[in-house]
Amino acid sequence: MKKIYLSVLLFSVSLILSAKEYHVAVTGNDTNIGSAVKPFKTINRAVEFAFPGDTITVHAGVYRELVNPIRGGESNTNRIVYRATPGEKVEIKGSEIISGWEKVKNGVWKVTIPDSFFGNYNPYRDSIYGDWFYGLGRIHHTGEVFLNGKSLFEKETLEKVYHPVANPKTNDPKGSTYTWYCKNNSNSTTIWANFHEFNPNKELVEISTRKSCIYPEQLFINYITISGFYISEAATQWGAPTAEQVGMIAPHWCKGWIIENNVISNSKCSGITLGKERESGQNVWSQDKESINNDGNIHYIEVTFKVLRHNWNKEHVGSHIVRNNEIFACEQTAICGSMGAAFSTIENNHIHDIHTKRQFHGAEIGGIKFHAAIDAVIRGNRIHNCGRGIWLDWMTQGTRVSGNLFYNNDWEDLFLEVNHGPFIIDNNIFLSPAAIRTQSEGGAYLQNLIAGTVYQWPDPNRFTPYFLPHSTNIAGLTVIKGGDDRFINNIFVGKGKNANKKNSENYGLTGYTKTTYNVQFVGNVYYNGAEPLAHDSILLNSTNYNPQLKLIVNSKNLFLSFTPDSAFFNHKTKLITTKTLGRAVIPKAAFENRDGTSLTIDHDYNNRKRPIVNNAGPFSYLNRGKNKIKIW
Repeated sequence: MKKIYLSVLLFSVSLILSAKEYHVAVTGNDTNIGSAVKPFKTINRAVEFAFPGDTITVHAGVYRELVNPIRGGESNTNRIVYRATPGEKVEIKGSEIISGWEKVKNGVWKVTIPDSFFGNYNPYRDSIYGDWFYGLGRIHHTGEVFLNGKSLFEKETLEKVYHPVANPKTNDPKGSTYTWYCKNNSNSTTIWANFHEFNPNKELVEISTRKSCIYPEQLFINYITISGFYISEAATQWGAPTAEQVGMIAPHWCKGWIIENNVISNSKCSGITLGKERESGQNVWSQDKESINNDGNIHYIEVTFKVLRHNWNKEHVGSHIVRNNEIFACEQTAICGSMGAAFSTIENNHIHDIHTKRQFHGAEIGGIKFHAAIDAVIRGNRIHNCGRGIWLDWMTQGTRVSGNLFYNNDWEDLFLEVNHGPFIIDNNIFLSPAAIRTQSEGGAYLQNLIAGTVYQWPDPNRFTPYFLPHSTNIAGLTVIKGGDDRFINNIFVGKGKNANKKNSENYGLTGYTKTTYNVQFVGNVYYNGAEPLAHDSILLNSTNYNPQLKLIVNSKNLFLSFTPDSAFFNHKTKLITTKTLGRAVIPKAAFENRDGTSLTIDHDYNNRKRPIVNNAGPFSYLNRGKNKIKIW
């Protein structure tokens, strides 16, 4: 045993001693050796030298290149690290600076760019397309024009550039009058842009020229860390779940990436993608126009089985970590992934201002949009000012959404589409007008603060897969009949007794009046017009009481003001465990941790230990009277 221990120790030491650090600087030269004194000039030059255990350290400056990792690490502890030098601003951009603009009239300028400038990819000849993409009757190019780091609005005619009209659907109507239009001839592209009072030859004007910023061409480039960069302005394509998904940072069907501490912004479509590869299908529904089977549901089922034949399993794909990033100004998603996000952890990210320009639409839009997030953990994220907060679509099983903060999202904070569970939604704060929309079954909603509407409905027309526990092995397919949900120890806050009484979308749980499968409601609190169902047990029905819930935002932190009534402190609840929750009906699987161990909801939103007998909602310790709670 001592000999085995010694050999392992010697092997570990040898790895440490053999690990190398390569430096990159804008003042460097690619003929250098990559040392701190003689750094490389480009990141891609350092890529050629890096092997498992090595680090690529990039120094301050702007790097306009598509980084193509050609090797990955060997394990979670023997990876290749790409990092920005601590304390320095290092930018990787998918754009180029454009000068030589010619003034036309009324704030409109134009520039003609030869195709040779773009190399093998011209985003102004490439349009956004794909399954479930809706162009709203016009062409949208993958390219974009930026004025001092802010994207302009593409128009479908030159006339609309000369005479722009503010778009009331965007959160920046004035900004929507800064517009551009492009036209191609046989060997060049001309771009017209309305810069209004700005002279583009005296400002920073950039155009997207690359499809990504960090993306390996080859599959299974595993165990890479991307840390501390500013990443922006790539001409990303629509990330359909039936297509190769390429964001500004995109693992390519592999395992074990860590994407951390980055600032990611201004993607035409997605910021980070953890999605599938191309060989198992590339927009198969759009490409299958002659088929008698014009059903996107069937096409995605076919893709799912193809993906399984392309090593979709825990040994080869997923288990990524995406943490502590700020992601904003992306028009499709901050983070998306079809299949490839399985077994991953998405935590402590600040996601905001996603899909705010509203120039196109589609069924794949959200702050986070995952298909098949099997055994994924999404926790501690702040998600606001998005079209939709989180959208978990198809095959959400073993997934946990915990301790997230949602507010100011337009459509809803959380949408769960055609999943059979089990999945766990706990200790979240839902503050947008629409909190939860679920077309799923087998969910456990535990200890949340829900200040928006809740809406559930079945889907008897779509067969979707469910799995053996903690795996990608399909156990069967069936439709969504509805129910089999558990709402335990939540606080519901309405907008007053007469607010929003349409259909089954209400404050509280009255939308669950009719479900095929049984539902379980225990220990919930109802305030200010939120209403329970008759069979909610051990509830606190204070629907006439207004707890004065308010979000307080300052320059550094967010606080929640909340004043529970006196009855709240006599309303005691018990800790929730795997045993409490039982099993999801369809997959016959327990609500447990993703490693198969028993679950106990014994910590609150702020990660404080809950007492055995505690309060409803995401906070385990509240004071009588007005509480001001730090939530970010």
